[in-house]
Amino acid sequence: MDLKGTIENKTFDEERALYNLKDTEVRNCTFAGPQDGESVLKETRNIRVIDSKFSLRYPLWHTQKYELIHSTFYDKTRAPIWYSNDGLIDNCVLNGVKLLRECNNTEIKNTTIISPESGWKCRNVNVEDSKIISEYIFLDSKNVKLKNVDFQGKYSFQYMENLEIENCKLDTKDAFWHSKNVTVKDSIVKGEYLAWFSEGLTLINCKIIGTQPLCYCENLKLINCTMEDCDLAFEYSEVDADIKGNVVSIKNPKSGTIIVDSVGEIINEDSIMDVNGKVIIRNK
Repeated sequence: MDLKGTIENKTFDEERALYNLKDTEVRNCTFAGPQDGESVLKETRNIRVIDSKFSLRYPLWHTQKYELIHSTFYDKTRAPIWYSNDGLIDNCVLNGVKLLRECNNTEIKNTTIISPESGWKCRNVNVEDSKIISEYIFLDSKNVKLKNVDFQGKYSFQYMENLEIENCKLDTKDAFWHSKNVTVKDSIVKGEYLAWFSEGLTLINCKIIGTQPLCYCENLKLINCTMEDCDLAFEYSEVDADIKGNVVSIKNPKSGTIIVDSVGEIINEDSIMDVNGKVIIRNK
């Protein structure tokens, strides 16, 4: 990043304090104070913000090409980054609701995010070596990758398209609902009602935990996965699965083949559609 100026060791609290700032490093600055001004870095271009602290709303809106490094958003930093493109976020702690919205090309590394409703309607987001707590994460977003991420949430990854998850821990509820083209590798996925109505979900070397997973799915694949406390699984799903160990119960799979070491109960009753899925007990 070619930067021509530096703003250092200052405090800003007025409205649009650094509006339309260009080609500048902002170092060790605080954005807080009695004026409680909004949009302090709105419409900025080619900036690096490092070792800085924020407690004001909407600081980085419509920002193009930015780096946010070793900085902190406190709880009052509501909706901090919207409509911004080509961003790097590294080694930060980001609080405040609605962190990212309608942003393109965002790299997030070594960062802790605590933000309900974050990442909505974004495109091309990569998250690595980070921790996220968010009730609704990445709603209606596309082209997202997560690697080495510890995630806690509720209604996560819904209405997404083109999502890759690798070596992550997901503690969630209704994850992946109505999602399309999702691949999860080498991960733990804990939740309830996992991935209903998804299309093109593939789980590889994953541990799946929780009640009534993977129902109403199209083109669902499980490769070398395990399932824990999973009852009433696969109802009305088009599924091809290779599962190690036991499944509590499998109910009315629509089509495909489920290979499993053992299953507590296979339920074929009360179906409202034709169901032709096969359950094969391995080595029997």
